Amino acid sequence: MAHNSKHKQLVFTVKDRCRVCFTCVRECPVKAIKIVNGQAEVISERCIGCGNCVRVCSQDAKVFLKLTDEVIALLDSGQRTAACLAPSFPAEFTEIEDYQILVGMVKALGFDLVTEVAFGADMVAVAYRDIYEKNNGTGIISSDCPAIVYYVEHFQPELVSNLAPLVSPMVAASRFLKKKHGDDLQIVFIGPCIAKKAESDDIHYSLTFSELRELFEIKNIRPEAVEPREFDPPHAGKGAVFPISHGLLQNMDVEPDLTKGDIIVAEGRRNFMDAINEFGKGTLKVRHLELLCCEGCIMGPGMTKIGNKYQRRALVSQFVENKMKKLDKDEWNQQMSIAEGIDLSNSFQAMDRRMDKPSSERIAEVLFNMGKNDASDYLDCGACGYDTCVEHAIAIVQGLAENEMCLPYAIEKLHQSIEKLNFSNIELNSAREALKQSEKLAHMGQLSAGIAHELNNPLGVITMYSNLILDDTTDASLRDDLQLIVEQADRCRKIVGGLLNFARKNQVRLTETHLEKFATRSLQSIVVPQSVTVKLEVELQDPYLFIDADQMMQVLTNLEKNAIEAMPDGGELTVILNDKNDDIHITIRDTGTGISQENMDKIFTPFFTTKEVGKGTGLGLPLCYGIVKMHKGKINVVSNTISTKGPLGTSFIITLPRNPND
Repeated sequence: MAHNSKHKQLVFTVKDRCRVCFTCVRECPVKAIKIVNGQAEVISERCIGCGNCVRVCSQDAKVFLKLTDEVIALLDSGQRTAACLAPSFPAEFTEIEDYQILVGMVKALGFDLVTEVAFGADMVAVAYRDIYEKNNGTGIISSDCPAIVYYVEHFQPELVSNLAPLVSPMVAASRFLKKKHGDDLQIVFIGPCIAKKAESDDIHYSLTFSELRELFEIKNIRPEAVEPREFDPPHAGKGAVFPISHGLLQNMDVEPDLTKGDIIVAEGRRNFMDAINEFGKGTLKVRHLELLCCEGCIMGPGMTKIGNKYQRRALVSQFVENKMKKLDKDEWNQQMSIAEGIDLSNSFQAMDRRMDKPSSERIAEVLFNMGKNDASDYLDCGACGYDTCVEHAIAIVQGLAENEMCLPYAIEKLHQSIEKLNFSNIELNSAREALKQSEKLAHMGQLSAGIAHELNNPLGVITMYSNLILDDTTDASLRDDLQLIVEQADRCRKIVGGLLNFARKNQVRLTETHLEKFATRSLQSIVVPQSVTVKLEVELQDPYLFIDADQMMQVLTNLEKNAIEAMPDGGELTVILNDKNDDIHITIRDTGTGISQENMDKIFTPFFTTKEVGKGTGLGLPLCYGIVKMHKGKINVVSNTISTKGPLGTSFIITLPRNPND
């Protein structure tokens, strides 16, 4: 085929407008769209110029090559120029009732000639009829649509020999004009097609109807301001019906016989591909395939997007009907006789651009990564732009698509992200509460340390002298009073010692400890009533950690005693040991009455206790907190006092690093 000698990229993406809808992927018949970070990029080497992506993009993110500036420069250069108007113009300029007004507007732009491409359709129709009548059974694919030709050359190259060896009506009309007016005539094609911009060097420039409208705006040309003009010769006959379905066949005076099925007419991206694929497989035996990439040229991407197919079809038919009534057949025959000597032959090249299909193992791997483990997971919903999940996976391997294009996969990832975010929020709130508690306890610790140090020395003096006096006293009643003083002073000393333990910052003496044996020893150190069942659950990968065994024994026995006291009517005490990475988790759980919500914020506060007067100092849990903190660990509490919300009871969860020094 006489391709334009300079390769042109016909379609571009305006990235700021691309909204990741994948409509262009779905509509591209050759999947010449590559998704990179959610943005759709046109692969020029694979693009056949059909313009489907331009037509369907609601955000105008796909634009085609504009040549209005070049045409303006050509018109201003003083060279002889001719505008060749495609026969689908009545379907575009519906607001202009008289076609001669449109011709006058095009003339007003500065063109020396305004002619009809439809005469070129008359020329090639004769050649097509000759091929059809001489056909010995070999199927012929019409070559008048450049997008169809590109598709065959690049994606069905084994069928290149089946393409009709003829130029398109546009090229035929151009060759007629150059024969009549000289090779220096500069020809500008104006029509509904983007692919025409790269079809042939016979045309100087190719504009779309939408670009023609832009030129009218730039030059301020209005229908009411121009004189009606007739097309310059040659005047077309039935070739004007070419842009609608069956137009070429009607121009050939050939009507498909449904009983023979030797002619197939297909239009639109899916229909033309189905016809070519079936023909290539040998399942479709026909003499002639009339194929159009668009749903007729009247629905081409270079036309105004707002427009109804059948209304446009009716407008073209009406124009042709009126035209045939006025046609000077003698003049038409005279022009056609001149055209007989023009070479309409063409040749095509096989330029295979199909990509190798990846292995089934690689496809299965990609599908698995998207959560599609077997065929039952293949929804084939088409949201990604590909008809099937397998096609999408192939495109991913080929570098054309991304996993995130799969809607179910993206939704699942979104749900997982939301779950992680919710979990992070819970952890953040927990950490915030822990920080508040830590700050509160730090202040309490400083206060307690100050009080304890101030009381420690006077208590020591009281204890020492009361014991000395007690040893020297023989009066029984006095000894009882002194004994009471000694006992109460000793009690005060223990309370002060507890305060110091809560607030202390002394170092722990770490030793490597077998946690399961350590926990067993802690349970053996407490008195367990018969009404309480004790369980030790161990789920440790590595039972060893570094702790201060004496101090941590205080923590476990204190919590275990509290758990038993919380179950006066019996229950179950469970100690759970597990690890994750370098953290050890010790859970002490009871089935007791639980801790009320209003007391949860106070349980680590010194001197706060829910026990009866005289049975608790309120320093046990603060002491546990201080020891765990010195081990660079955390202690959390989960409790439930409402039976309707689940099992009653309290769980203390201690998290310790396996080695605090690390």
